Amino acid sequence: MDAYQQVAKKLQELGITYNVVDHPPVFTTEQADSYIKDLEGVRTKSMFLTNKKKTQYYLLIMDDKKRLDMDDFKVQVGADRIRMASLDSLAKKMNLPAGTVSPFGLLNNEEKDIHVYFDKDIISEDAMTFHPNTNEKTIFIKSKDLFRFLKSIGFTYEILILP
Repeated sequence: MDAYQQVAKKLQELGITYNVVDHPPVFTTEQADSYIKDLEGVRTKSMFLTNKKKTQYYLLIMDDKKRLDMDDFKVQVGADRIRMASLDSLAKKMNLPAGTVSPFGLLNNEEKDIHVYFDKDIISEDAMTFHPNTNEKTIFIKSKDLFRFLKSIGFTYEILILP
């Protein structure tokens, strides 16, 4: 089963409906946005972060138009020296290649050791967009269904107010 089929199967099991747009591989949110510009849903970026010792991992989901203030994020999560996680860590923790980070990668995190955060500005949106573990598709999913998906696979999330 390929990475996208794994996501589709889980959403189907949960009775969650969604829309998918197929497109050529994309590596930035700007590239992805060019294929979905007329469709409804907040464009997100998902960042996989870690502390210096690689003992804590964080998945932060925010509007793709915002820039992350790393110092503010560190204060809000009570951590020291946070940075983008390495490609090796991404492969080990979520079994994903670069350019495909999303909440759907949590399906592969058996340890359930990734802390999930959403920016407050996007949680009230009706729908969100993500790569469903492949950068050749963009999925549109209702926000409430995404939160139900996370709960079903054993993850909780916290909401942050990002500047």
